[in-house]
Amino acid sequence: MHKPEEIRNQKRLKAWILIGSVLFLGLITYAVGRPMLKMVDDPTQFRAWVAGHGLWSDVAFVLMMVLQTVIALIPGEPFEIAAGYAFGIWEGTALCIVATLIGSAIIFWLMHRFGIKVALLFFSQEKLESLPLRKKGSKARAVVLFLMILPGTPKDLISYAAGLTDIRFWPWMSIVAVSRIPSAITSIIGGDALGSKQYLLMIIVFAATLAVSGIGWLIYYWYCKKHNRSGKE
Repeated sequence: MHKPEEIRNQKRLKAWILIGSVLFLGLITYAVGRPMLKMVDDPTQFRAWVAGHGLWSDVAFVLMMVLQTVIALIPGEPFEIAAGYAFGIWEGTALCIVATLIGSAIIFWLMHRFGIKVALLFFSQEKLESLPLRKKGSKARAVVLFLMILPGTPKDLISYAAGLTDIRFWPWMSIVAVSRIPSAITSIIGGDALGSKQYLLMIIVFAATLAVSGIGWLIYYWYCKKHNRSGKE
């Protein structure tokens, strides 16, 4: 049982995180959205604007995506699309992978330092317990890898829930590196197609991603439901 004061403090922290997330998205819209809208007819000009900021544009994007990875309230797909649009496929993919690895390392540290209290800032107890991650050792790693690599699964939820298992740091980072690339690369390719004005390719990529993600989500839903049903029996 949580004490009333502890519950109130958690609610306050959730509110501040929500306010901070809104302010963060507003700042991104102001700093990046305005020049993007001005150059919407010429994506090449926008890429030149990004390149004109040199290394700072890479660092800024990585920091933004690290924050997005840790703050589970902020959706990640727009950042992946923006990476492809602004930096192209190869540089965009590299930046996304670096940012995701750093963010996932921070999540791992937070969960092992503070426990489930951190995860409860973003997810309910029921959602965390609905994931089939109660196994230990190699089985825990296999289940997490399976759920993470499936397209369309709630990877933020899985990342925080994985911190409640006995998975060690380097195996966890290996799982993140392997599983997050396929889910990010499609959004990055779509963003690059948008930035290159290849609109037909963009539509095909996003349509295929939506279809594959739908299939992945159905598999995820079936797997979790099957596990929870067998666990209750």
